[in-house]
Amino acid sequence: MTESIVVGYTATDSGADAAALGARLARSLHAVLHLVIVLPFEGTRSAAVPPERAYEDHLRRQAKQWLEEAVVGLPQELVRSGHVRFAESFAEGLIAAGEEFGARLIVVGAAGGSLFGRHRLGSVASELLHSSTIPVALAPAGTAEQDDHVLPRVTAAIGTRPGADNLLDEAAALAGDAGVGLRLVSLVPFDVPPGLDTGAIRVVGETHAHEVLAVAQEILPDELGAEIEEAPGDTVEDAVSNLSWQPGEIVLVGSSRLAQPRRLFLGSTAAKMLHELPVPMIVVPRTRAEAGDR
Repeated sequence: MTESIVVGYTATDSGADAAALGARLARSLHAVLHLVIVLPFEGTRSAAVPPERAYEDHLRRQAKQWLEEAVVGLPQELVRSGHVRFAESFAEGLIAAGEEFGARLIVVGAAGGSLFGRHRLGSVASELLHSSTIPVALAPAGTAEQDDHVLPRVTAAIGTRPGADNLLDEAAALAGDAGVGLRLVSLVPFDVPPGLDTGAIRVVGETHAHEVLAVAQEILPDELGAEIEEAPGDTVEDAVSNLSWQPGEIVLVGSSRLAQPRRLFLGSTAAKMLHELPVPMIVVPRTRAEAGDR
């Protein structure tokens, strides 16, 4: 079955960034790209106030025009299409479209006014990151203005909390399908209980790093490499800013322990990473098997 990627599109800079990231991922994963505009659900209007059919028709026509222009502007080698959907909220409509198309990822852009190359969550991204059943990819501001990169590497931020195994599986699968290497960044120093001395933290971190690397090497095809890197710094923000990032790469993070089974919930570590992260982030839902770990 052909992979598919759903992009939450709007005729804004944020929408262009999401479309650009969606195109990069679709090209790397040989996936079909679906641009989706979500309009307010028509059935929510009060029966006492008849719907303005002319206005709704205008909205639909305008949305279709925006989609046609965006689709034409995407790389011609991609299989892509545009869709108008109605829902109570933009996020709800995107999740429904993702389920309809069997999407591997839902892609959205940063909030308006974000600094170039940085993330700032808008209302749609925030809702998705606390409810989606499908991994969500966040495009930094300015993604559409960058060079048309292919995916050079996948980075996964691995800790010791519940969900790390699922995250590793997802990252290895993504790297394998894209035919690129996998970098594992150890976040163990930020996962251990407070009060441990630095020597104990170092021992825990090194042991965990080698265990994760061994598992990743078993999962990945022989021709693709996996490497482990311990994030330097005293805080999550320091660690992210001190890491090197290749143009066009992505980083995967897991969901919080508070997430419902098979749902996303952006945890505190991932939220801190977003403040400094200059590349796209993909947040992976928890699996149902982890439901008892909360």
